[in-house]
Amino acid sequence: MAQLYFYYSAMNAGKSTTLLQSAFNYRERGMRPMIMTAAIDDRAGVGKVASRIGLQADAFIFDDQSDVFSLVERQHKEEPLHCVLVDESQFLSKQQVMQLTEVVDKLGVPVLCYGLRTDFLGELFVGSQYLLAWADKLIELKTVCHCGRKANHVLRYDSEGNAVASGDQVQIGGNERYVSVCRAHYKEALNSEQGQLA
Repeated sequence: MAQLYFYYSAMNAGKSTTLLQSAFNYRERGMRPMIMTAAIDDRAGVGKVASRIGLQADAFIFDDQSDVFSLVERQHKEEPLHCVLVDESQFLSKQQVMQLTEVVDKLGVPVLCYGLRTDFLGELFVGSQYLLAWADKLIELKTVCHCGRKANHVLRYDSEGNAVASGDQVQIGGNERYVSVCRAHYKEALNSEQGQLA
């Protein structure tokens, strides 16, 4: 039976790598996966899912106006899909998460979403909020802080290396802008006068 999965973590836990490995596994068995990613994330190019270890694949894109159910349904009618893999799923809207539940419930296609749980302020992204609420399975992918503890927070840094405690929720960037840390080091960085990474 098809289900909606949410694989969540802080940054640099291997979410995109895991997604690309899943797509490879489906294809290796003669099955057809559909990969989707947020149009806003253009770090590897629009419509590309790329991992830090060098793997990448083309993907359908969604933005805040996309009807993801219709997009999936069209592809499924052309040739049956065996799964939908969604990268950067924190950028989904509430309505789009509901549409993905319809992909599962009406089309019978499993949906595997990969995304951040919280932003640099420790607040839930909208997509993550509703995936946590509505997914059939929740799977945490873990990464570690520089101290060795589990990293469950993300720090945003400005161009001078200072931790940032305000700003827009969405600001695309990689290792030059964001670092995953444990809660203790997150609080320490935001509370320090300089906000410099230890």
